Amino acid sequence: MDIFNLKFGNQVIKATFNKFAKQADGAVMLECEKTQILITVVASKKKVNNSFFPLTINYEEKLYALGKIPGNYQRREGRPSEEATLAARLIDRPIRPMFPDGYNNEIQIVCTIMSLDHKILPEILSINGSSLALLISENIPFEEAIGAVHIGYIDNEFIINPSLEERKVSQLNLKMSGTSTEINMVEAEANELSEDVIIDALLFGHQEIKKIVKQQQEIVSKLDIKKEVYIKEKNVEFIEYKKFISENYTKNIKNSLMIVDKLDRNIALNDTLEACIEQLTKENLVDEITEINKAYEEVKKEIFRKLIIEEKYRVDGRKIDELRKLTSEVDILKSAHGSAMFTRGQTQVLSVITLGMKSDAQIFDGLEEKTLETFLLHYNFPPYSVGETGRIGAPGRREMGHGHLAHMAIAKVLPSFEEFPYIIKATNDVLESNGSSSQATICATSLALMQAGVPIKKQVAGIAMGLISEGEKYTILTDIQGLEDHLGDMDFKVAGTRDGICTIQMDIKVKGISKEILTESLAAAKIARMQILDNMDKIICKPNIELSKNAPKTTSFKIKENQIKLVIGRGGEMINKIISETNVKIDIEEDGQVFIYSKDQIMINKAKEMILVLTKEFIVGEEYFAKVVRIEKFGCFVNINIYDKEALLHISDLSTERIEKVEDVINLNDCIKVVIKEVDDKNRIKVKLIKE
Repeated sequence: MDIFNLKFGNQVIKATFNKFAKQADGAVMLECEKTQILITVVASKKKVNNSFFPLTINYEEKLYALGKIPGNYQRREGRPSEEATLAARLIDRPIRPMFPDGYNNEIQIVCTIMSLDHKILPEILSINGSSLALLISENIPFEEAIGAVHIGYIDNEFIINPSLEERKVSQLNLKMSGTSTEINMVEAEANELSEDVIIDALLFGHQEIKKIVKQQQEIVSKLDIKKEVYIKEKNVEFIEYKKFISENYTKNIKNSLMIVDKLDRNIALNDTLEACIEQLTKENLVDEITEINKAYEEVKKEIFRKLIIEEKYRVDGRKIDELRKLTSEVDILKSAHGSAMFTRGQTQVLSVITLGMKSDAQIFDGLEEKTLETFLLHYNFPPYSVGETGRIGAPGRREMGHGHLAHMAIAKVLPSFEEFPYIIKATNDVLESNGSSSQATICATSLALMQAGVPIKKQVAGIAMGLISEGEKYTILTDIQGLEDHLGDMDFKVAGTRDGICTIQMDIKVKGISKEILTESLAAAKIARMQILDNMDKIICKPNIELSKNAPKTTSFKIKENQIKLVIGRGGEMINKIISETNVKIDIEEDGQVFIYSKDQIMINKAKEMILVLTKEFIVGEEYFAKVVRIEKFGCFVNINIYDKEALLHISDLSTERIEKVEDVINLNDCIKVVIKEVDDKNRIKVKLIKE
């Protein structure tokens, strides 16, 4: 067993090696106060013959980490939560680019959260632990350490690893990672911060990353790890195929790449590939179709990148800083509470807003604090959006990730539930896709919210920036489309208002990018964001004053906590009576806050009046007209007409003189005047007769 301590901002991390999971290729237990995470890595011995690096990240949230028993029937740990899926994606993004080109053995990294105290983000620890586990695995070619850090921003000061309380007031929630020289992953939500503040935050965070990387390297040195040297295999067939394709089909591929329409371009590229395979077949030069495909893709990538780097030419003919054609539309669906469609080139997203009552809120109860989410944003990517057939069902990792990114951006401009007492659900369907659908989702949602009459503070727009680099040469692309993302080096998404950035997310395929590229990318993204906002504002620039006629109206008021049961009634009898008579929806909170929803304002008012009647607090001395509804030997019961409230009129309160029976003074159904004599703690009333 080997134990090392790493300084991590104001925290100390204990790293334990050679004790847990010793049959894994690499394993480390990280401990920071009460948080304990086991990170393991295993590589298969066989190489997978495909073009996509087979790396799998599993982020396992164990409920025993917080002393909880799962609530399902089997009481077993269930499928990963959405938060776990997002954490796995966060870990994957900085790890994936760090493997050498050509290495294709399947790798699985498992991060198991075994104990948690919320003082430090477990996903940040998991990135650092994954780097350590890979570094100590002698058979996996992962030789350059990466570090990850969480940065906050409070009172104009940056904070490393902000606490749970600090996170709640921080203007920035930045998760980032990188090597000793460059940054390779960024994800952040911000309160409309400037580009300068974001750059300063990244540089501040990178200084801490350098320290983490240095400590990892020292641990590896002390453990005396003997790494196997990875030598990329020379594939003779691949080399020959690539040479053949370059010599015979470069012009055809280049012409195909320069076709503006995505589908037409794909058809032309496929036709060229088929012609290539047919010629190779005729000349009996075909040994492996898979290798031909790989060689063709490699030649296509080189031609594509050369067009941009050397000729500054993009496949759809745009300038490197030019946006695709923009179209903003609202009020698309006539029965929706709000709807909008945003189109950028061949990417199109329809956003539909639905307003609901508080009971429609989503409850999150996992390893994080139990929360009630009043804003829901769903991102759907059906196969027809890219002209394909496929499965339609539960969202995958990609859909969750894109939806989460859009949710973070929009949430920054939403009113609080107290200001706008509705649950807001934005359903976004990608109708057509050719890159940047997550950022188009942000634009469409912003438009739809304004059209629905949701009082959002400002319009929000998003843009995706790209990068093509060869050595010291590089070109930054504004508004990348699908092919530029697929064959490029960076997907840098930036969303915000006119006043600042709300979210950023950077994914790269190279090992890191410099401060200069980050600065230029953010500056170009700001220009593009303003152009998009100009287009959106021409259609709608502020929220509609009134809600859609399709949306429910609402009112809210408060009753005392001890009055809730009066409104509910025995077995729900009373509240069901109110709902039946008014056809409204009612939510009552534990603190007595009442919310009534309906499309009919008259019925809302009626339901409110019925509840106020039920919860009317009577005061001794108040006078009312009442009807005698029941006579007993000891007195009678009367109904206070305007409040439909029953009260006891004792025989002794019928007269100042002694009487033998109630009927000597009043009779059933008589209308009499009474005064409140007594009110007990259960709101039961005794009255006294007032003689006219």
